[in-house]
Amino acid sequence: MKTNCIFCKIISGDIPAYKVYEDSYVLAFLDIAPVNPGHVLVVPKIHSSNLDDIDELMLGYLMKVVRLIGRSMKKSLGANGYNVIINNGAVAGQLIDHCHVHLIPRHPKDGLTPWPQAKYKDDEPRKLAAKIKANVIVC
Repeated sequence: MKTNCIFCKIISGDIPAYKVYEDSYVLAFLDIAPVNPGHVLVVPKIHSSNLDDIDELMLGYLMKVVRLIGRSMKKSLGANGYNVIINNGAVAGQLIDHCHVHLIPRHPKDGLTPWPQAKYKDDEPRKLAAKIKANVIVC
């Protein structure tokens, strides 16, 4: 538990939240600034700054709960699907220094559009793939 982390304070009960799921390992609650109504955050109860430092077993369990909540959104909110988003690092849009997963219920014509896409130039894909592949460390 990190004392200055807003999610740790929500987990400890120091800050109220609209909880949708809780067990010994994770907490899921409504985002206070939702992209769409029903936008949920799923957080591990053990503080991890981001995806890079979360325990692998916890990550697997976290994703199991993400799927559980996503299925519930579809059934209870009539959502046709949902986005699963992890903003990893400030440059990627992570605002709270505690690993968390956004679940955003989606409906036809809800006004949300996917991010812009580009095209690679010439030999760029091969070079990029080689750079990434060279630094993959298998556990």
